[in-house]
Amino acid sequence: MTRRIVLFFILGLVLILEIMASSLNQPARAHTLSVSSNYVKTAPTGLDDPIWKTAQAVQLLVEGREQTTGANGTVTTRALYTNDSLYFLFKWKDPSRSITKQSWKFDGQKWVHLKGNEDRIALLFEITRINKFATRGCAITCHSPADVPRKDWKFATRTDREKGDLWHWKAARSAPYNYADDAWLTVAGNPTGSYRETGRRKDMGTGGDIKNQNQNGSRPLYIQDPAIKPSAFGFLLMEEAVKITDYSIFKAGDIIPYRLPVRPSGSRFDVKAISRYADGGWMTMLYRKLNTGHDDDVVFNPKKRYSFALAVFDDSGSEHSKATEPMTLLFSH
Repeated sequence: MTRRIVLFFILGLVLILEIMASSLNQPARAHTLSVSSNYVKTAPTGLDDPIWKTAQAVQLLVEGREQTTGANGTVTTRALYTNDSLYFLFKWKDPSRSITKQSWKFDGQKWVHLKGNEDRIALLFEITRINKFATRGCAITCHSPADVPRKDWKFATRTDREKGDLWHWKAARSAPYNYADDAWLTVAGNPTGSYRETGRRKDMGTGGDIKNQNQNGSRPLYIQDPAIKPSAFGFLLMEEAVKITDYSIFKAGDIIPYRLPVRPSGSRFDVKAISRYADGGWMTMLYRKLNTGHDDDVVFNPKKRYSFALAVFDDSGSEHSKATEPMTLLFSH
């Protein structure tokens, strides 16, 4: 009898150890994680600054129903802060560098759009309390049931008292100017330029992009100004573009970008970015003042903690992404 008890005890202990070992080999669920931002006196100067090694690397699991070429994976996240600014470093696998965003291609007779979109990463923080956001994250703001047509999907809060701060880095549209588009989230409506109801609103200032097309959308309208050396290789910035006056200069195979980034300014330019694609993935640094002085941004107080969520998009223009479960940002002293 004693031997049987000992045997059961040993088997039970082995089972417990196997479960523990298995859990260590699996990415932790985001709802069990907090991202801790370490205080540093000197701000990181770029993606490879050794000071990033002083920040704990957190593996954030991202998953979702969007069909992409990559499998569900993780975003390695580090955070630092100084007396006046907050810095994030994100690293994630991506099978291809997607910056096409439906560029134009001339086939010898007509202009056609290439297939392909862009890679993106987005963060959402609470400016004012969003009901259940701390426990449900993006799910509480993305009102997009699978059985509802895409045109009726809404990314919004449920009341005008709830307000979110959205940082949106875009490989084709904001990366050329080294920033992440800064917006805010409120109840659904029809903002200027939107084809449907949404809660996304642009921060004060300029930025974004324009579509490079003529009036009937059959061909591009702008080309790189030959008198200006391109400041962002592979992109066409609106400030460096001139209207096309002679289409006979083009030959079959010529490609011209379809989305032209516009130089950002004002509160829309609050979130700066440095990015690089290498070794099958992206590394992106986003940073911003703790307090921008703008009421369309969250004010970060190192004595408090902040609920937030993160999403990544692989060669996608869809608003439905692979996202984390709800998380908490902490400041360590």
